[in-house]
Amino acid sequence: MALRTLDSLGPLAGKRVIVRADLNVPLKDAVITDDGRVRATLPTLTTLIAQGARVIVCSHLGRPDGAPDPKYSLAPVAQRLSELLGKPVAFAGDTVGESARQTVAALADGDVAVIENLRFNPGETSKDAGERAAFAGELAALGDVLVSDGFGVVHRKQASVYELAELLPSAAGLLIAAELDILDRLTESPERPYTVVLGGSKVSDKLGVIQHLLPRVDRLLVGGGMMFTFLKAEGHEVGKSLLEEDQLDTVLGYIAQAKERGVELILPVDAVVAASFAADAEHVVADADALEDTPFGASGLGLDIGPRTATLFADAIRDSKTVFWNGPMGVFEMPSFANGTRVVAQALTEVDGLSVVGGGDSAAAVRQLGFQDDQFGHISTGGGASLEFLEGKKLPGLEVLGWQ
Repeated sequence: MALRTLDSLGPLAGKRVIVRADLNVPLKDAVITDDGRVRATLPTLTTLIAQGARVIVCSHLGRPDGAPDPKYSLAPVAQRLSELLGKPVAFAGDTVGESARQTVAALADGDVAVIENLRFNPGETSKDAGERAAFAGELAALGDVLVSDGFGVVHRKQASVYELAELLPSAAGLLIAAELDILDRLTESPERPYTVVLGGSKVSDKLGVIQHLLPRVDRLLVGGGMMFTFLKAEGHEVGKSLLEEDQLDTVLGYIAQAKERGVELILPVDAVVAASFAADAEHVVADADALEDTPFGASGLGLDIGPRTATLFADAIRDSKTVFWNGPMGVFEMPSFANGTRVVAQALTEVDGLSVVGGGDSAAAVRQLGFQDDQFGHISTGGGASLEFLEGKKLPGLEVLGWQ
């Protein structure tokens, strides 16, 4: 079966359309610090509004543990959505209670409402299928059809993602369709040379991706905290840098596999080593084979790839026709350790081909560092979902929409 898309739902004028979006945005003092996921919902929402649907947007935000928590309210998201759409957006103060029912009942054709954080109800994330189904049934009573458009949650078997799609006529929104098109190109028909850049803190988070992509890529670049496990596997001392000792044999296997397959594995040749994990920590640049030969000795912390590595990575990226990047190169939140991530991001904007920023921390990094979304071929909204797709895993939120 093929993925069911909006067209499969028929005319939507006057119908109550539940849109399961991913509006899990970062908040600070109830202010959104990155509205990328809100903006990503706009194509689907404006399409539904233009058709005269009565749009009911639902999402989770954070981990409120199954009970209402004001700091995780979607109220600021509803306000931002209203600003972006240029029209009022109603907000219900609960998920399936009286406020939600009254808010939905008051909608006219083309109107939009947001209901409160789905995770305020324990049924959303329950391990018990019966509890999820019961909550999905209450959600289903609010609408006539479901448009699933939260790509960041399709790897989760949760009530609004899976069970609700079984109860109502359901289809994927434009965001999910676009994400799948990009990911399909990355796995099935990439233009070459094809380069994958992996960063972030842990090798263990990326094991499945490395395993699945090694037979498909031409180059693999490894930075971020995970680079120290690779460097240690090659025999280098890494001081107090992040290290997963239990992954050393696995990493050695990947190094050997890359060599056997003719994949160019590019590891850091230098790193920025700091005295401590702090924005104002004293720091120096050290060669990868001499990370402990600094004033900090064996207590030094590697917090970014070094400038020579950044140049090496940037050259490889610019020489590629397809690039997928997931995970920052260093602690980009601290200016002293953001250069590697900045240089990699800049190189992606210069790719003559498809450049994909793989969501999560990478998406947050490029925006924090001043890049615009349209400078890249695609910025994914689903970090974990993207990685699981690239690992070749089945994603329940897609399978329930017909994706095989």
